[in-house]
Amino acid sequence: MKIFSKKWKSSTKPRKQRKYLFNAPLHTKQCFLNSHLSKELREKYNTRKARVSTGDKVKIMRGSSKGKQGKVSRVDTKNLAVYVEGFETKKKDGSKAAMPFKASNIMILELNLKDPRRLKNTKPEKPVKKKKAAEKMPKEQQPETKKPKEEKKKVDSNGKVSS
Repeated sequence: MKIFSKKWKSSTKPRKQRKYLFNAPLHTKQCFLNSHLSKELREKYNTRKARVSTGDKVKIMRGSSKGKQGKVSRVDTKNLAVYVEGFETKKKDGSKAAMPFKASNIMILELNLKDPRRLKNTKPEKPVKKKKAAEKMPKEQQPETKKPKEEKKKVDSNGKVSS
């Protein structure tokens, strides 16, 4: 795989997976910048994920900053990095630099809906059917809804039917 190919399916080798990511064109790389939505947003917009964009309020799910929240200040499509306000690292010379996060390690809490077409690009998933209360209960506590079995009629050797 010398150049990027859409026909390339997958490989178990990490080297080839990284090469696929790094050599992908920008319009393909932006698909890798999707992030999970919070439970409230999932129910509201009927979709599980959305592309991270500037102005979204996010929660960090992995790393040393796990559990903290902030606003997205910048999204770097070329390097597949998301920068959140208030998260900086110290460099050796003492200056501070913004800390990059992977989109997969972030959960979106609030969407920036300045762009009206933003959620039209996401494909809605099928709505989840809610289970009945009886299905949620353990089998021992469920009310019996089975029909009683009918008794089989016995036939004697003479051909007489007895119950």
